[in-house]
Amino acid sequence: MSWRTIIISSRAKLDFKMNYMIVRKDFETTKVYIDEIYMLIIESTAVSFTAVLLNELIKAKVKIVFCDEKRNPLSEVVSLYGCHNSSKRCREQVGWKDETQAQVWTEIVRKKIRNQADLLQYQELYDSCDLLHQYLAELTINDETCREGHAAKVYFNALFGQSFSRDQETPINAALNYGYAILLSAVNREITAMGYITQLGLNHCNQFNPYNLGSDLMEPLRGFVDEIVVKSDVKVFDKEMKLSLVSLLSKDVRFNDTEQVFSAAIKLYCRTVFDALREDDVSAIRFIEYEL
Repeated sequence: MSWRTIIISSRAKLDFKMNYMIVRKDFETTKVYIDEIYMLIIESTAVSFTAVLLNELIKAKVKIVFCDEKRNPLSEVVSLYGCHNSSKRCREQVGWKDETQAQVWTEIVRKKIRNQADLLQYQELYDSCDLLHQYLAELTINDETCREGHAAKVYFNALFGQSFSRDQETPINAALNYGYAILLSAVNREITAMGYITQLGLNHCNQFNPYNLGSDLMEPLRGFVDEIVVKSDVKVFDKEMKLSLVSLLSKDVRFNDTEQVFSAAIKLYCRTVFDALREDDVSAIRFIEYEL
């Protein structure tokens, strides 16, 4: 079972030998068993590795995330063939009914707003919490009245102040963006591993976004990142904050009345969404429980 998130944050040479990733840094050599790796984050642009290692990591469905010169996630490696029957899955995906997709998206938005309301209540921001519950009551199929957008504005202003905007370059936004990027990569890993295409979304349909479906499915998970950022009272976006966000993938959570590691729960959650789309039964969806 893959469960480890490996971060390479300084100059290193990565190689492959007998199903191990070999990490050479200065005069130190470390071996990591590939089947244990869930995600590999390359933080430094001074890292190099061999093509054979890249191929083996992809075969093992390890999600590889590359960061830019500011150590922020910039890109990821997505396998062209996630599973043995990917062609069948792609045809299935193209055939998902519009009505079912709309119903699934509605439930995703409902869960996202409910999680936001729970965090506001935990922070004793009761007026804003009540407003989000009102938006929940007003939610229509496919969120045609954009309750999600209205809820987001109320939510972020309540948590971080009326002057806060997601467009600002601040430590809070840097932390949120970093955490969301990690979540998106984890969701994309499961989508491709199950043979589906990340480009074809339920609601997101930006022609320049290669991860439309991942952007859809990660929406109810954003609150887990928000909670860490709020509780950390971020003043500086530093290495410690990054490690807190990456460690989220190893956190124990509740899913369908069982305790799961967050990364494993993401896989189970994605599978239930695809079951709902394939079977035209939105009741099949199970969400990761949000516990404060």
